[in-house]
Amino acid sequence: MSEELLWKGSPSQVLNLGKYLIALLLAVGIAVGGIFFPPAWAALILPLGWALWIFIETRSVRHELTTERIRLYRGVFNQKMDDVELYRVKDTSMERPFWYRMFGLSTLIIETSDRSQPRIEIKAVSDGDNLRETLRKQVEFWRDRKRVREVDFDENGALADGSTDDGGAPLA
Repeated sequence: MSEELLWKGSPSQVLNLGKYLIALLLAVGIAVGGIFFPPAWAALILPLGWALWIFIETRSVRHELTTERIRLYRGVFNQKMDDVELYRVKDTSMERPFWYRMFGLSTLIIETSDRSQPRIEIKAVSDGDNLRETLRKQVEFWRDRKRVREVDFDENGALADGSTDDGGAPLA
């Protein structure tokens, strides 16, 4: 079975709307100040450059869901790539803050047993319900195929649900 790309996306720029608003207000303030003090016009480069940087930084974040793993790409100049095998996914949840819901966006939160990526947040993506369902189906497929089972332990080393070992004695 060859690995196929199931979903590819990056965060929406709606994620940065507050920052863009601040940059716009700063630019307007500098422009008004430039009317009274013309050299101030040169300072417009700061809020406009900041807004451009935020845009580029958000566009450089990319997430991919394949039939075998989740790939995470991040970075403008130096790119970092990380993979998480799907059988390592422990739990998924979704957040839909009011602001995101207005634009049909959501954030998918993925808890994993991967040491380098214990928590993955796929922020401000559209159609989060379908993405979460696709991820769930693939995780179940790979867990069954690799015969992986999730076992949680409490602080004392016992199974969190109070289960017993094979001899019938409680695990300690």
